[in-house]
Amino acid sequence: MDAKSVEEFQEQIGIIFHEPSRLWNAFIHSSYANERRMSKDKNNERLEFLGDAVLELVTSNYLYRTYQKESEGKLSKIRASLVCEPTLAGCARDINLGKYVLLSKGEDMTGGRSRDSILSDAFEAVIGAIYLDQGIETATKFIETYLFKDVENKVLFFDAKTNLQEIVQGEGKGRLKYVLVGEEGPDHAKIFTVEARLGENVIGTGSGHSKKSAEQHAAFEAIKRHKK
Repeated sequence: MDAKSVEEFQEQIGIIFHEPSRLWNAFIHSSYANERRMSKDKNNERLEFLGDAVLELVTSNYLYRTYQKESEGKLSKIRASLVCEPTLAGCARDINLGKYVLLSKGEDMTGGRSRDSILSDAFEAVIGAIYLDQGIETATKFIETYLFKDVENKVLFFDAKTNLQEIVQGEGKGRLKYVLVGEEGPDHAKIFTVEARLGENVIGTGSGHSKKSAEQHAAFEAIKRHKK
């Protein structure tokens, strides 16, 4: 990565850093730093720690003001769905963050650039970098732009299997099961395809990098079909 890539990413998210080195730091995964024998403070883990705290505050404030009649328990559930690893990784993909993350050769070759854990951590690190460089207002706008859009679907997806099970039980339509119907790609980057079935009827299909993720997507698809 070079200065041009950092500039490109800034233009993409609409934020020009006073100190671009902070953004660069947010891209550095620990594997890259270790491979190049960089000091521990050069990887993105400290920024991730800060970004996690900023994310928690901004999300809690947003939910408190937006859902004024919901209980603490409900707010906590919604917040958990927004700040969980798959959701943050999805936000990272929306801004093509995987393209900019700096990884060791081994991590890169084994699919690290598309791994949820690496992407979600990098997204939090970017939030931390924005907060340090621009302050809480700009960090809040960034989070609102990429995380708070389509909140209802994010919440629905987070607990999709449980929600679908409740729908099926409530309507007494039979036994719900998930069937693996496809598996492709190399071992380090497999894509699984799963069908959600009621009896022999396919009610939803989903794909993901793990069977669990594929089941979640299949359940989410089934719920969306049910709502139509």
